[in-house]
Amino acid sequence: MQVLQTSKPFEIQEIELTDWKQRPVKNNFFELVLIKEGEGTQCINYNEHTYDKGSVFLLPPLKCHSFTIEKPTQFIFLKFTDSFFKNINKITIDRNEWFKEASYILSNYNQLPGDIIKNDIDRNHLESLIKMILQESRSFGEESINLITSLMTSVLELLIRNIKKSNYFEVAKNNSDNRITKMLTYINENIDKTELLKVENLASVFTMSPTYVSEFFKKQVHISLREYIIKAKLKLVEIRLLNSDFTLTQIADDLGFTDVSHLSKTFKKYVGISIREFKNNGEYMLLKRNVCKGIN
Repeated sequence: MQVLQTSKPFEIQEIELTDWKQRPVKNNFFELVLIKEGEGTQCINYNEHTYDKGSVFLLPPLKCHSFTIEKPTQFIFLKFTDSFFKNINKITIDRNEWFKEASYILSNYNQLPGDIIKNDIDRNHLESLIKMILQESRSFGEESINLITSLMTSVLELLIRNIKKSNYFEVAKNNSDNRITKMLTYINENIDKTELLKVENLASVFTMSPTYVSEFFKKQVHISLREYIIKAKLKLVEIRLLNSDFTLTQIADDLGFTDVSHLSKTFKKYVGISIREFKNNGEYMLLKRNVCKGIN
């Protein structure tokens, strides 16, 4: 295994395996995996998807994924670590915007297997970006930090574009009304804008009567609109608590909670443990959309 960069906001690994070995997930925001060569099957939460040369996957920071390797496989792992969001004094980019985009990916990617890239143009773009990142990392110096950061920002943009093209939301498989996918996308894109999430605005955006919005939403998603919005916010709270140095006051303000007390009580009600207990455990709760067990 060749680890090209560690203890930075990113970590790049090139590795060839004939058997999969569980990899550490601590301090890992999420990972992008490019299959350079090889064939096999990816598994997340007991769901499987075949892979071959050029396949691109996202790995969540949970011990619920593995690869069954049928032909020796060359992996490239591009890890987005939490150190980026905690130590960026020397990196001249907008941390909040980067964090928001990365959080969107992690909170909306449904931890299902499958190739994340949906068209050949984006796949070529991504392979070119990763190739450039690898070249810069091999001759790493202080002058490369900003360039690699810019390249990784472009990688994030490609991931977001492809996630928005796909239905990673939890709706019934036989659902034929695409308005719910559009509504879920709208809600998650504007989860920090309380005014836009009000029933009256959603009714206007999706040309429904205000009285029908909540009924429509619950019929499609099987939980109330209010509960969905709260849980969507709390998933972002989890991400901020484990992957950033935002204060509780900042988190409450950013996500539309009245104050820290309101945030803490809401978190305890829906997550089942206090914020302090959650941080001590260091493991996602609401982000485990499916049960992760049995894979070690």
